[in-house]
Amino acid sequence: HCSGWRGSCLSEGVAGSPSTEKANKMKFIIVTALALTPLVMGMDKESAKRLDESAAVFSEVMGTPDKGIPQEMLEHAHCIVIVPGLKTAAFVFGAKYGKGYISCRNKGRAGWSAPGTVRIEGGSVGFQIGGSQTDLIMLVMNERGADKLLSSKFTLGAEGSVAAGPVGRTATAKTDAQMHAEILSWSRSQGVFAGVALEGATLRQDLDDNAVLYGKKLENRQIVTSRMRAPKSAAKLLRLLNKYSPREQREVSQAAR
Repeated sequence: HCSGWRGSCLSEGVAGSPSTEKANKMKFIIVTALALTPLVMGMDKESAKRLDESAAVFSEVMGTPDKGIPQEMLEHAHCIVIVPGLKTAAFVFGAKYGKGYISCRNKGRAGWSAPGTVRIEGGSVGFQIGGSQTDLIMLVMNERGADKLLSSKFTLGAEGSVAAGPVGRTATAKTDAQMHAEILSWSRSQGVFAGVALEGATLRQDLDDNAVLYGKKLENRQIVTSRMRAPKSAAKLLRLLNKYSPREQREVSQAAR
């Protein structure tokens, strides 16, 4: 024990020692981690809920074949984008925003890829659908369209041809625009499912949401092309994609032989 000015100096030296500073840093890290844990868990639940909603939208649309996406269109699609609950309040002012997922066919093996997160914003004035929210489904019909959609930012219509998709069991009455479009799109609002041309809408990958699903900020291209293991929360959606895609059913059955 020190006294006087020497004791005072010694106590100051101990307080500023490396071990004390290290302990303080460790306390800060622990407190910060504890504070962020509820936030991360909340984001994880939000992503899982959105994946479930995407699966529900796809299941309900494909469950009514007379008013759904023609089976052959899904069979020939390279990728699919599902955006559940696009916000349409104040649409006339351009307040269009939603999040969803993209999955592409696995190359060299059966099945669909792990999903990457997308955000959709904007769109033409013609894209004004009644109701508080709208579900969107897009099919990417060729490799060129898939490559564009997997970029960090993609504007429909400006960088790739997009057309309203046909509705029903078959696509025999396809228009010329539908036959040559890189992307076909549909919407469901207030129970009505119809093709819709999303001219001017912008799709961006969402690195933050991908980080919630995969533990790090991965780009969508890396997720869907690298045979990455899908999170458990995506199992239902991927199971439905395989169920409703005849081409995938054939590939799975052949792989099992």
